[in-house]
Amino acid sequence: MFKTREQIEADEQTTLAPYACKSADSLGRAHRESAHPYRTAFQRDRARIIHSAAFRRLDGKTQVFLNGTGDHYRTRLTHTIEVASIARTIARALSLNEDLAEAIALAHDLGHSPFGHSGEATLDRLMRGHGGFDHNAQSLRVVKLLESKYPRHPGLNLSHEVIEGLQKHNASYVAPDGSTYHSPSLEAQVADYADEITYSSHDLDDGLDAGLLDPAALEELPLWAQAHMFAEREFRRLDPTERRGYIIRCIVNHEVEDIVINSARAIDSAKVKSVTDVRKQKRRLIQFSPATRRGNAALRKFLFKHLYHNPTVAGANQRGCSLLESLFNRYIERPSLIGKKASRRLKKEGLHRTVADYLAGMTDRYCIEQHRELFGE
Repeated sequence: MFKTREQIEADEQTTLAPYACKSADSLGRAHRESAHPYRTAFQRDRARIIHSAAFRRLDGKTQVFLNGTGDHYRTRLTHTIEVASIARTIARALSLNEDLAEAIALAHDLGHSPFGHSGEATLDRLMRGHGGFDHNAQSLRVVKLLESKYPRHPGLNLSHEVIEGLQKHNASYVAPDGSTYHSPSLEAQVADYADEITYSSHDLDDGLDAGLLDPAALEELPLWAQAHMFAEREFRRLDPTERRGYIIRCIVNHEVEDIVINSARAIDSAKVKSVTDVRKQKRRLIQFSPATRRGNAALRKFLFKHLYHNPTVAGANQRGCSLLESLFNRYIERPSLIGKKASRRLKKEGLHRTVADYLAGMTDRYCIEQHRELFGE
């Protein structure tokens, strides 16, 4: 026996909250497709993302530490998998659609450039006057245009709900019928917060593992101090490495529990009864408590000062960015170097955007190899 799509959709109607996105009620895709016999719309979206070339390339892209510099450091792919895991946890606790939250989480970094946020900043500077570069907007370009697996249309033809979730920081959204609304689905909001929880805690883990962060300095951070106190009370004899791992686990657990409890309260207070009600809200309903929001902001500020701008991290990534800039300038001079597939977009997308697309799709390793091939360095 197997469950048909209709049976899965019927289960969603009875098990998910009234304000959760139901697969059967999806606002559809840009290009009409027939339904699958035993997979829902959001399950198909998740599979298309996982099987995309852009998803596979995330394994070769820097999260914080230059890809290949350590066996245990996060890559952009392992970061993405961790985001998806936390998104599913939160979505399940709130009776939301786990498949949708996971699909958005899996796609949220598909447009990231090589060499982490330094690479993104470099491409944005090089694209000044040509539309700039932002990895969130690039993720949309990947799923709408750059992936080419289907003969009838460009991109992955994902559902409106996944596309909506990839439009971060928008002031308003546009429905397929042309109407506008204020907020994305709760599943999209969950994926956004799951990303924030993940990179703050796990970048902290990698920074400590690399010996670039001082555990004693972390005691000034409320989230760390609270988790450290709990770890000491529960396990007095842990060695430093085990204690550090348990503290970070406690931070993640605290933030997940906090967001579940406070979001449930906000949803109840707003009296939303449907996805339409959610989209009408001017303020997002998935949220930390004020104390946890302040604690997470303090942690992020600490990481920017002591990890992301640390010479060991920033220096390696900046060297990578200099390669990125050299390649960008060479490709602008000689567009034929970007290959036939990318060149087919030159007329429609323009030279600079096509070059930016080509470079953003590279892994760290491929970017270094291309630089060596062209410049002999």
